[in-house]
Amino acid sequence: MPLTFTLDSAVTPDLRDGILDLWADVSNAGGAVGFVPPVTREDIRPSLVQHFALMAEGRVRLLVGHDEEGRVAATAFLTLNTHHLMTHWLWLYTVMVHPRHQGKGYGRDLLAAAADAARGLDGIETIRLTCRGGLGLERFYESCGYKEVGRVPGAIRVAPGDDRDDVIMLLPLG
Repeated sequence: MPLTFTLDSAVTPDLRDGILDLWADVSNAGGAVGFVPPVTREDIRPSLVQHFALMAEGRVRLLVGHDEEGRVAATAFLTLNTHHLMTHWLWLYTVMVHPRHQGKGYGRDLLAAAADAARGLDGIETIRLTCRGGLGLERFYESCGYKEVGRVPGAIRVAPGDDRDDVIMLLPLG
């Protein structure tokens, strides 16, 4: 059953809690979404509050995928650039699919929905994202049309002695 995607859902307690659960579950399953396991919802809450604050300012758009039971199953945050020379592209952050739904093609569906959402934003020509090296994420994003355009060796420290590359990927929307 496909996910139902919504851009700019109203932030309700259910949505907030669903995103916190998703983010914690993805992180604790080893997902590269800004945390290293083990994490709790309370560890993640400040980051989500920051995203919500940027949404309230109109700088971030939230894309949510709900499963057939209405639970938050996937998210991505589309972050607009404020620098006047870079308003033609946006960042895609915190791209997540719940572990119980992985392997069903929902990651591809999420990226396609994010690209469709970005195309609907005035003047946006490109999506830019970064991913943690060493997990094969580059190959997944490449299979979805993204191209690796840069790499910062060892920029992400997940543990002492475990540094990963920060990989920069682009998707032209034209």
